[in-house]
Amino acid sequence: MAPWFLWHALSSTARLSTVLQILIFLPLTLSTLSKSAFLLLSLLLFLHSLIHGTLVLFWGSPALSIMQVPMHPFLLLVCFNAFSEGVHPWLTMAASWWGKILHWSSPGFIVMEGMSSLLVAQRLGQVGKELVGEGEGYQFGLLVAAAAAYVASAWWIVVSYPAAAASPLSSTLLGVALTSLIFLTFIGFGLRRTNVIESSCLALIVAYNVWLCGVDDALILDPALSYTPLLSNILPHLQTLVNFVSNTLPKPVLFALVYRLVVLHFASRILPTIGADSWEDDAGVDSVWEGRPTSKLTHLLLTYRQSIFVTVYSHLLLLDHSSQVWWRWMNIFFTLAIWSVELLVSNDDDAVTKQWKVD
Repeated sequence: MAPWFLWHALSSTARLSTVLQILIFLPLTLSTLSKSAFLLLSLLLFLHSLIHGTLVLFWGSPALSIMQVPMHPFLLLVCFNAFSEGVHPWLTMAASWWGKILHWSSPGFIVMEGMSSLLVAQRLGQVGKELVGEGEGYQFGLLVAAAAAYVASAWWIVVSYPAAAASPLSSTLLGVALTSLIFLTFIGFGLRRTNVIESSCLALIVAYNVWLCGVDDALILDPALSYTPLLSNILPHLQTLVNFVSNTLPKPVLFALVYRLVVLHFASRILPTIGADSWEDDAGVDSVWEGRPTSKLTHLLLTYRQSIFVTVYSHLLLLDHSSQVWWRWMNIFFTLAIWSVELLVSNDDDAVTKQWKVD
């Protein structure tokens, strides 16, 4: 038991170290070197994560998480060395094309985040429906939680309004989004195709995106803060290092990164459960569940999650404030549009819809 526990602790520490290295190295390169150096490092990390994911897919050894830890500092040193003197034209061209690919991927990220957010909200609504049938205590608790979510989302929007609605166009977009959310909620209640848990989750999603639309540029990166020289005393030096890291990591981008990765992760877990009963009835045995297309897709997403992490993080760091604001508005209206289509077009006679949708 002791060797297994030590090995598990070591592999978990290695995975955490990998995440922290990626979180720090990318904005560090962007703030200290240049955009081209940042794109080159992002490309190298992406290629390394593809190789790592492929090895995990075919080999599956837990030692891979430990073996890859030294690779990220090595790639950082390679990037710094490449840009210390004259940069090779091939490297500049590769970084430029990687930046174009990240820019072209913006609609795809918006679609994935919007659909994943809606899928998670609907899953929470389904779980809430199942808990309501367990007793009145669950029903009362879920009503209180939904009311708290409505109040929290309203407060969040009110607090974010001065910054998010700084222009006539943005205030108009906010009004349209809130009106659409309210009308879709009442339409869903009237058609009995949603509940307060699902609609309160959608309200929180809208409030979250509105808040990100009002984030100021100064919060993303403050170039006036720099790393001071080494001090003889270790404690002031550590304090300086902590200040540098805390001001280098863009906090709004971290919020967006965590949210996007979390909803993608939960959506990948939810997808195999949609229509699982009908699949098992057709197959006749439970052992073929692993062969379902959604299960294979989930396995691939989880295997290459580090590649997704690097791509999503690089894309968020690459966007400037105005671009992030417009993509956030697109995310809000895309999510509401998908929800409206799902509410109005769902077929009540379909077995999967009856099992998945909330009455």
